[in-house]
Amino acid sequence: MSESKTILSVNNLIVGFQTESGLLRAVDGVSFSLGENSTLGIVGESGCGKSVTALSIMRLLPRPSGQYLGGEILYSETDILRLPPERLHQIRGNRISMIFQEPMTALNPVHTIGKQLAEVYELHHSELGKPGIRKACLDMLNKVGLAAPENVIKAYPHQTSGGMRQRIMIAMALATRPDILIADEPTTALDVTIQAQILSLIHNLQKETGMSVIFITHDLGVIAEVCDDVVVMYAGRIAETAKVNDLFKSPKHPYTKGLLESIPRLENRSKSRLNVIKGMVPDLADFPRGCRFENRCPDAMEVCRSAPPPVTAIGEKHLVSCYLYR
Repeated sequence: MSESKTILSVNNLIVGFQTESGLLRAVDGVSFSLGENSTLGIVGESGCGKSVTALSIMRLLPRPSGQYLGGEILYSETDILRLPPERLHQIRGNRISMIFQEPMTALNPVHTIGKQLAEVYELHHSELGKPGIRKACLDMLNKVGLAAPENVIKAYPHQTSGGMRQRIMIAMALATRPDILIADEPTTALDVTIQAQILSLIHNLQKETGMSVIFITHDLGVIAEVCDDVVVMYAGRIAETAKVNDLFKSPKHPYTKGLLESIPRLENRSKSRLNVIKGMVPDLADFPRGCRFENRCPDAMEVCRSAPPPVTAIGEKHLVSCYLYR
C-alpha cells in the first residue's frame, strides 16, 4: 500500500505556561506527521502533554498564560501558529475540528442542542439560511446515530445521556466535513458498550468522508483498535513513534514497555498483582535534566541523567528517544 500524503506536520513544537514559578514548558520539542485518511494515536499518562499538543494544533491555549515558544504546525504547508485571526477562522472548526474531552462541560448548559449545532453552520455555512441549517442539523444528528433528531434539537445538554452528548459533539465537529478531526479522550467516562459504538461511529465516518484523525487517549486497547501510527508521549516529550503493529509487537522505549505490561491479560493468574510503572509523571517545575523518564526507568544509566537522549531510528517509521539505542 502506498504511503499517504502528509496533511499535517508538527515540527519541534514548544509550548509553555506562565506560572508563579516562572515560564514552564509543557510540550518540549514534539514532532510528528499525519497522513491523509489515516489515524494517528497519541498515548501517555495524564499530564504528559497530549491535550496541550491538541489544543496547540487548534490554537486554543488559554491566553495569556499559554505561550507558543517555538516550532511550527503545518496544515497543507500553512503554519497555523503564524496565521492572522481571519485566516485562522477559516481553518479552526472548519478544516480542523475537535471533540473535547468532557462533552458536558464543552456544551453550553443554557442553550438547546439545536441552537449550539446551528451555530457551527451559521459561522461557516451561513449561505444555507435558516431552513437549510435546520435540515443540515437534523441530517447530521441522524448521521451520528441519534434517534428522533427532531426531539434532540429541542433538548438541553442535561436532558441527554453521556453517549448522546458525545455523539452530539461528534456531529458538531463533523458538520463542516473537516479534513482533520482531533478526538481528545472521546470515550472517557463512557461504559464499554457506548465506547465501542463511539469508536465504530468515528471509524465509519472517517471511511465515508476520507478525513484524517488524531486520537488522543491513555487507553492502549483503543490505540490498537483504531490507529495506523502511534506517538508515545511522556512529560512533554515524545518517547517513541511507530506504526501501530510495530509498537505492539516490538516496543523499544522502557516507558512504552511499561505501558504495555500494565495491561491486564486473560492469561494472568487470577487475583495476581497487576504490573505498574512505579512513581509519577514529574511536575512541570521539576522535570529531570536528562531523560524525563530516568527516575522511573528500570534501565536508567548515568548518562540518562546528564542530557536528553537522542532520537534513534530503529526501523522504517520507528523512532525511539532512549540512550539504550544510541
